[in-house]
Amino acid sequence: MNASALSPWYQENWQALYREVSLLLSALESLAGGKKAELPPRQPLPETCTLERLRDRFGLSPFERDILTLCVGANIDSRIAELCAKINGDPQQKAPSLSVAFTLFPDASWSVLSPQQPLQDWKMLEFAPGYNLMQTPIRLDKRILCYLLGEATIDDRLAGIVRFPALDGIEPLTPSQTAIAAQLLAALTSDTFPRLQLCGGDLSAKIPIIARVCHALGLTFGLLSAHRLPVDPRDLLAKLWQREAILSDRLLLIDGDTANANDPTQTNALSLLVETVTTPVIISSRDRLHFPNCPLETFDLPLLSFREKYALWTNYLETAPELASEVVQLSAQFNLTPAVIKAACDRAKSNPEVPLSSILWNYCRKQARPRLEHLAQRIECTATWDDLVLPAREKSMLQELAIQVKQRATVYETWGFAKKSKRGLGIAALFAGTSGTGKTMAAEVLALEFNLDLYRIDLSAVTSKYIGETEKNLSQIFNAAEMGGVVLLFDEADAVFGKRTQVKDGRDRYANLEVSYLLQRMEAYQGLAILTTNLKDAFDRAFLRRLRFIVNFPYPKPEARSEIWQRIFPLETPTRDLDFALLGQLDVTGGTIRAIALNAAFLAADANEPVMMQHILQATRSEYLKTGRSLTPPEIQDWDAAIAMP
Repeated sequence: MNASALSPWYQENWQALYREVSLLLSALESLAGGKKAELPPRQPLPETCTLERLRDRFGLSPFERDILTLCVGANIDSRIAELCAKINGDPQQKAPSLSVAFTLFPDASWSVLSPQQPLQDWKMLEFAPGYNLMQTPIRLDKRILCYLLGEATIDDRLAGIVRFPALDGIEPLTPSQTAIAAQLLAALTSDTFPRLQLCGGDLSAKIPIIARVCHALGLTFGLLSAHRLPVDPRDLLAKLWQREAILSDRLLLIDGDTANANDPTQTNALSLLVETVTTPVIISSRDRLHFPNCPLETFDLPLLSFREKYALWTNYLETAPELASEVVQLSAQFNLTPAVIKAACDRAKSNPEVPLSSILWNYCRKQARPRLEHLAQRIECTATWDDLVLPAREKSMLQELAIQVKQRATVYETWGFAKKSKRGLGIAALFAGTSGTGKTMAAEVLALEFNLDLYRIDLSAVTSKYIGETEKNLSQIFNAAEMGGVVLLFDEADAVFGKRTQVKDGRDRYANLEVSYLLQRMEAYQGLAILTTNLKDAFDRAFLRRLRFIVNFPYPKPEARSEIWQRIFPLETPTRDLDFALLGQLDVTGGTIRAIALNAAFLAADANEPVMMQHILQATRSEYLKTGRSLTPPEIQDWDAAIAMP
């Protein structure tokens, strides 16, 4: 690179360094000619010179500093390399040796070989194996050489483990983020060396906060994913990182969520690293991590408030008046980070041909999908209110539930109920009824009404016999769902709930904690959370009181069954002479009616006929056989007139 294109500091550093190297040149020439080496007096170096910085930051002795200067000289001036080879008596050994250093520098000391001294402790020098001690070639570590030359780089051994995110300026923070940044800053500048933990939220939401803290401290940061840690990071990795942190004023940010909590090797490696590193370190994790030998000072990142989200949406959208109501709904429904809100607005503004509100809503609802897909089953919602056959009272309760979800922003924020208390703002419901009575369909209807995703979670699969595992599984689900505000449908709630008022053993006592944790998360969840059960009577009344809605799905009576039959076939399905009053005599639930109708459609299609009563009868017999039932006379009474009995 042309010298004129280099920064003034770079040129000044190079000149100061080369001036030091040049002073060694004449002394080495004398030494190579068999004369006594005499070093001329040296002028103090500028404080900004990398050689001085290295001496100050690592506490190098004059002799250690001189060895580094000699090694730099052998790398940047071929004359010094040739003179070293001549002094060593070996044309191939152009690197400095201890023999050269001890002869050249009057204050030489054997302590330079001690593992506790800076050059050895901080891995600055490499001694070639297989040589006599005094003739051992000394090479400068590549990272140290680059630092002394003023080249911005990192150690190759860290490059595959630690990333250094490029931050384009410092993003503005919301008031709650600013408060957390101030707390972190105070902890990092305290007298005691802190190891900090920032819990909750996504890593992407924390990086702007960490960047603000680092900016205030004059630091940058490296990001280490916990799953990339070697088995025992205490020695080389910890030392290399601390050296990097001292060289380049860096803070270590560890992504603790990438560690496999069920893998003791990973958790032990993370614990050992945190215990060993003595430079600033912050661990990011959703759930609190505990290291027995290393206490962590923990801070919790709160979700953005409604007003903070509203301000972000308004700012990034440069909100037009016609979008005011949509911005209120977006702010109330979705818990997104500032970065995601900005991305949603950029996406919407880049597609002017599509309605802005439609792009924004669909973009937001999809944000939780990647994190939920492996935890729960997403249900494609197609059912509408017209498909739902329920008594008027139960249907009215569902519509009231829908109203509360839609009007949360108005009641909680505009009308101030959220200021009174933050407890119980989530909408939790219990759908009780036997299998096939429409509980899942009702959840579909609600999700479609809100234009939100519906995820079904089998609680029997989530619960664990190991203490603490059930809560951990539930925490993962709620944390993932919170971003997209999805509708959560917890199936088989009987697996967790039950009459536990009589505590007979430790497991009963812990079951109460599991139930309380689930209800607590449901009450705090800003989306809609629904429990389903076939056994409502098994629920303890104390638990039922904490649910805002309890909707009973009764076993359908003949009139309701006839209505379900009328709605079960799509408009495109050809039918002929179906007697819905007779079909209502079949003693089955809505779920079974759907299964019979589908099987009857296949039979009719195979016969190249429209769906008729005989197809339904044949499909009904097959469905009954699955459960060991037989058609009873009352069920098929008067069918003779509708079909010819086989």
